[in-house]
Amino acid sequence: MKKLSSVLARTLTSGNSGSLSLPDMSEGHLPIHVNNVRSRLRDIVGASANWRDHVQAMQERKALHTLLAKRQEDLPPRRMKDSYLEVILPLGSQPEIREKYLNVHNSVRFGRILEDLDSLGVLICYTHTKQEAQPRSPLSIVTALVDKINLCKKIIYPDCDIKFTGNVSWVGKTSMEVKMHMLQLHDGDYSPVLDATFVMVARDPENKRPAFVNPLIPESPEEEEIFKQGEFNKTKRIDFSTASLLKMAPTAEERNIVHDIFLNTLDTRTVSFRSRVLPPNSVWMEDAKLKSLQICHPQERNIFNRIFGGFLMRKAFELGWATACSCGGSRPFIVSVDDIMFQRPVEVGSLLLLSAQVCYTEKNYIQVRVHSEVYDADTREHQTTNIFHFTFISEKEVPRVVPKTYGESMLYLDGKRHFTATVKEI
Repeated sequence: MKKLSSVLARTLTSGNSGSLSLPDMSEGHLPIHVNNVRSRLRDIVGASANWRDHVQAMQERKALHTLLAKRQEDLPPRRMKDSYLEVILPLGSQPEIREKYLNVHNSVRFGRILEDLDSLGVLICYTHTKQEAQPRSPLSIVTALVDKINLCKKIIYPDCDIKFTGNVSWVGKTSMEVKMHMLQLHDGDYSPVLDATFVMVARDPENKRPAFVNPLIPESPEEEEIFKQGEFNKTKRIDFSTASLLKMAPTAEERNIVHDIFLNTLDTRTVSFRSRVLPPNSVWMEDAKLKSLQICHPQERNIFNRIFGGFLMRKAFELGWATACSCGGSRPFIVSVDDIMFQRPVEVGSLLLLSAQVCYTEKNYIQVRVHSEVYDADTREHQTTNIFHFTFISEKEVPRVVPKTYGESMLYLDGKRHFTATVKEI
């Protein structure tokens, strides 16, 4: 653990490393209790708290179509501080809520934090788009992408209050980038724990078509830089998607990496392309994966009566953690979450299949990819809903993961790309 502490001290210096200075927007804002975030969201869209009433509630939302703006220019611009919110998770001052967040290692379950971040991100966007004359919002705002979550603490304590802050940092025509920060109270002061960047999209009341959102006007040089960073993030995502190994061949350097792995695993006694030998301190990629099945009950629905994105993230993270723990042989700590794309919604009643794969390892680091899909028992079809990428650091050096097939080699290269981008950023 002493060795791990020194590694983490160098690695998890700060999720803010090299990032922009943040303007203070807290003046005049009263914090919201974490338990009130979901209830506020239900009030904003007119969602029912009872599952049996959800069909009627969604039918009533159809009438809100007339409130949608025909052009973005028709909507009043907003400032960054207009959407600023603070949320308190009082683990220290209200011990009765602690058990929901507690894990077996006597620290906070990171999956629960993912759920809270997802709900807060949506509420921030509704705050940005709020029209005083409209008691209910005509917009259906959903999470499109978790761009990045970087942690600067390896332990989140279960007996100290937590504060979340966040605001809209960039706006397109129908999408919004939200930056959120999590801090924990120690000795009377809040210290940073993580920074998160989410991308939300606005759709019509029936969640079928895009809808315009209020433009954002930066008010200071610091806010101008934050807004420009949002533009840069959008460009970076497009470039990363364009270079995807599902679309483009590996680079020359990557092809050499794959061929070197192939040569290093050949059985020199047989000189056969099919005969492979596992190198020392290594594990075949096919032996470094776990799977799970979730039945999606109404309890896990969001305000639009589909499965809550935070629930999907929690389940994917916990399976990813278990896979990293199994591969590394010791307790892993989350370092970064990135590039979680919500490709399609998950309906209540779905069978959710999760597959976690260790796709790259280096020293103490483990890169895990979790693939999420729904299974339709009537049509027997599988449809991908999400891809999750998690970077963990283990207490000790982990075995090298070795691909056998070309498909596994592409997973290996994709994991290496995500790991390299994460290490570069932190």
